[in-house]
Amino acid sequence: MTTDPITTGPSDASSELAAVYATVEEELAALSVPDDVVLDAHTHLGVDEDGQSLDAGALLRALDEVGPGARACAFPFHDPDRSPAYRRPNDRVLAWAAESGGRIVPYCRLDPGEDPTAEAERCLALGARGIKLHPRAQAFGFGNGTAEAIFATARDASVPILIHAGRGMPSMAPLAELALRFPEVKLVLAHTALADQGMFASHLRDHPGVLYDTSCFSPFDLIELFARVPAERIVFASDVPYGRPVRGLYVAMRTALLAGLDADERALLAGGTMTAVLDGRPLPEARPPRLDTVRPVNGTMLRIAGYLLMGFGAAISGGERREVSRAAEAIALARGVCRDPDAGSMGPAIARIDAILAAVERSFGDPDTDWMTLVGLLHYAVVIAATERV
Repeated sequence: MTTDPITTGPSDASSELAAVYATVEEELAALSVPDDVVLDAHTHLGVDEDGQSLDAGALLRALDEVGPGARACAFPFHDPDRSPAYRRPNDRVLAWAAESGGRIVPYCRLDPGEDPTAEAERCLALGARGIKLHPRAQAFGFGNGTAEAIFATARDASVPILIHAGRGMPSMAPLAELALRFPEVKLVLAHTALADQGMFASHLRDHPGVLYDTSCFSPFDLIELFARVPAERIVFASDVPYGRPVRGLYVAMRTALLAGLDADERALLAGGTMTAVLDGRPLPEARPPRLDTVRPVNGTMLRIAGYLLMGFGAAISGGERREVSRAAEAIALARGVCRDPDAGSMGPAIARIDAILAAVERSFGDPDTDWMTLVGLLHYAVVIAATERV
């Protein structure tokens, strides 16, 4: 099995790139929590039809970038070898978890079209700690008896269900209705529930066990989540290998600081809440959302973030021929904004963003610089622009 190269820190970069990475590492160290508290709620293992792949060793190396005590919940990709019922991919994840020294928490993935409750019961008996459902990849809905049976199985076993709620989804109102019929089931809505975030936040406001994971590209989706749901119901996730644990944790911690979370509350976000779910302990008491839905922003930072999100989208497009240089025009526009001589209190953060972008620009075309290193730095610049406190 091949693995996606995911270790993309300073050791992979030029001295200039390493220097700008160091500022991110220093900030994350100041914001974050002991690594043995960290539990990534959303990671993949095995092989996917889209060409991605990841084995346990690669996942653990990615977690090591956060720290040797960091753990992750993991489940199979949309594996070409999934029939029947994801049995073989589930068995591989269970085996990898058993060999991980407790750092990988196994979930089983189910196909609602292939006897899902029997496969769930088999995997739960073998040590699975949760269930993963992906309605986009497998084209299924929630307003039916099969979905109810899966929720009943999770309820009876007292395990959470993590469900894709990101791109490519129609209205997910039937899932909200199903969740309300099973309030005992802890439900983790992936990708900040961005497919229907407003609907979920409204309809599931009184659900005692709905959680939202932080894995998303745009920090604005996560910022808005903190304005719609209790911080105590948000859990850190990276979506490895599509994201990276250290980058995902940086986004989560920066946004948590923007929302006013203290160190203990950031520890809940980083892993404490998810650990309580897996251990069957009560969830932390939910408080009102920490951010207002209408809030002040700095116009200069908003312009920078807007251009960089355009550039980030260009950089990650192109299939197998991805090139960060596709973001060159958007980066140039953002750097033009950074030259503002009247940046005021945002001056230090803008200078920091400009330094990151300058290092990325000077690395265009360098064959020794990994694509993921550059796109990671571009993403860090977006996050700083979006989450700097006004």
